[in-house]
This record gives sequence, C-alpha cells and structure tokens, in this order.
Amino acid sequence: MLLPLDGITVVALEQAVAAPFATRQLADLGARVIKVERPGTGDFARGYDETVRGMSSHFVWLNRNKESIALDVKRADDAAVLRRLLARADVFVQNLAPGAAERLGLDAGALLAAHPRLVVCGISGYGTGGPYAHAKAYDLLVQCEAGAMSLTGTPPEPAKIGIPVADIAAGMYAYTGILTALYERERTGRGGALEVSMLEALGEWMGYPAYFTRYGGTTPPRSGAEHAAIAPYGPYRAADGGRVFLGVQNEREWAAFCAQVLELPALAADPRFDRNSARVAHREELRQRIEERFARLPAEEIERRLAGARIAHARLRDVAEFTAHPQLAARDRWRTVDSPVGPLDALLPPVTVAGREPRMDRIPALDEDREHILAELDATERKTDGNR
Repeated sequence: MLLPLDGITVVALEQAVAAPFATRQLADLGARVIKVERPGTGDFARGYDETVRGMSSHFVWLNRNKESIALDVKRADDAAVLRRLLARADVFVQNLAPGAAERLGLDAGALLAAHPRLVVCGISGYGTGGPYAHAKAYDLLVQCEAGAMSLTGTPPEPAKIGIPVADIAAGMYAYTGILTALYERERTGRGGALEVSMLEALGEWMGYPAYFTRYGGTTPPRSGAEHAAIAPYGPYRAADGGRVFLGVQNEREWAAFCAQVLELPALAADPRFDRNSARVAHREELRQRIEERFARLPAEEIERRLAGARIAHARLRDVAEFTAHPQLAARDRWRTVDSPVGPLDALLPPVTVAGREPRMDRIPALDEDREHILAELDATERKTDGNR
C-alpha cells in the first residue's frame, strides 16, 4: 500500500534537532528525504554522544528513512549538485545559521523564482527581522527567552525541561506547515515559502501561562510536579513511602475523590475546598488533609481506590521503565530499523492509521548514498536531454 507522501522528494540542508525532526515525520509518511550533510563530520548531532552502539541517540531518533550525501555547499561543484537536487525536489528544508541561506543563494525568493512548485521551509531560532534575527538559538536559550523555564522547577530554582521542547515544537510546526503547503499546491499548482521560529513555536505552547499572566497580573508560580492552577494535582505520599500522582479536573471528580478515596465525603463541601480556585488558594491545607488519610494506606491501596473512583493517576516511571511499558508492548509499538551499527529498536510514529504500516527504514551513515544519488541525477538528466 502506498504511503501518503510516496513520490514527494525532500531535500534537507539540516542539522541538530528541529529540521531533522520535521523531515523524519515526512519520511515516515513515505517522502524521500535526501539529507545534505557537511563533508567529514556530517550533521553535528552525529557527535552528541555514542550511546547507541557508538551512534548518537539524537541522530538515531531523528534520521531513519533518509538518504545521506555530503556536500560542501560553499564549493562551486558541490553547490551545483545541490541545485540539481533542488530542481527535482518538491520540498526544501533548511535550518542553517542566521543569514547563511541568503549568502548561499538559497533564500526562498531565489528558489521560488527558479522553481515555482517548490515548497521552501526555513527554521530558525527567532525568525527573520527583529533584534534577535541573528542570535544563536539553542533549545536551552529559547526555553529561557520564551518564559518556559520560569515555569519549570521548584519555587526556589528554575529547571530546564528535560527534552528539547523548543526544537520539537519548531519541528512539528514545520512538518504541519509543509503538509499544508503541499495540499495547497495540489489546488493552485504553485509552491510557497514558510518559516518557523523556535521562539514562536514554543510561544504557542506557552498559551495558558501567557493569558494567565497578561490578564491575571501574576505569573503562574513554579510548582514542581504540581499544577499552578489545579488542585489536587501532583504527587502525594502514601504510608509505605510510595508517591501517588493524581489529578482532579472537575467538581464531580472532587466529590468522588472525597467520598471513595479519602472516605471523607463532607470534605467536598468545605468552603476552603468546594471549588478549584479555593483548593488552589488553600493548597497546603488541602495537601495536609489528603496526606493525613494517605498516611494510613499503602500506595497500592490508594491506586486501587483511585481506579475505582475513576480518578486519573499514574506511576512515576524512569525512562527505562517507559521503554518497557506494558501498554507499548500490548499495542505492538516497537519495530526494528537498520543502521550502520546493525538493527536497532525504534518506536512507531504516534499516528496510527488502520491497515497501513508506516515506513521504518535505515538510518544512514554519512555520505552513504552519494553514488546512488549522483548516478540517478546523471541518468535523469540524460533522459531529459534525450527527450528534448
């Protein structure tokens, strides 16, 4: 069965996380992604670590289903190869340093003038124009500038979010923006340009605290594993030393929690706790009442009661426990992909389409596909010349 993007060719002058994350989603859907890398070193994410049998965990995560060719695009002959590739591409993605695409003649205006059906996507830290246009942008720095780190951590100490959320946000908006542009091209026959900045992508994810602050006059406080605007929400200690993570989202759940879990039905009507805003205002008193009851119960019994009352709850797992999660196993979410270091386990993409298996092909070595790509270009150009 054909995948949705079979027949679409993406040329990606990409590195690190944001652009490779976007193009891997396209490749999972069947697009051919030709990854253009620096000669000698390649995408610098190849060198982040060596934990996957000598390969970088970042690179393994982001680069299955792709072909690799190494080009020094500052050299005339290699730049010519890139332009030959672009002449046959449907999509061009780049996340070069600020201003680099323009210096190389790879800006959207120049490319669309030459190739009107091309979809051109540029990913940057802060977008074109403005005082930050040429600032370097790494995930940590954008988390700071977007206010995300002001919300994460504990009251005395901010903390970086443990995954590269600014990169992932930018990559996801680039991916959906490219799909939108391809859909529009089907109707108009013309490509187009789009840009995604890490700051603005992560800023979209900051929507609730932005509105909370802009109109409420105060920033949501850092609350660790708790929620700044919902209570009870977060970890609570049990009699056996375990911690139970739970979240009560509405007044119906609050009444059930009091009656069936705490076995204190009258607590639901206590004026300090009878609505969410009151519970947030009296958070510490609420925690004391809950943990007084939980101090009599082991974690397993608390979880049993929460399940019986249909109150959302979870076990705190480490990453190894996540990879062995029974839900992933039950839903058959792991596949094997080939790589330069042999077969590796990989999670399926999160969108499941009935009757259709996503593409789960090889992670390339640096410049692995050069000969095939160049031979294909030569053959295509000979055929084109012969038909003129």
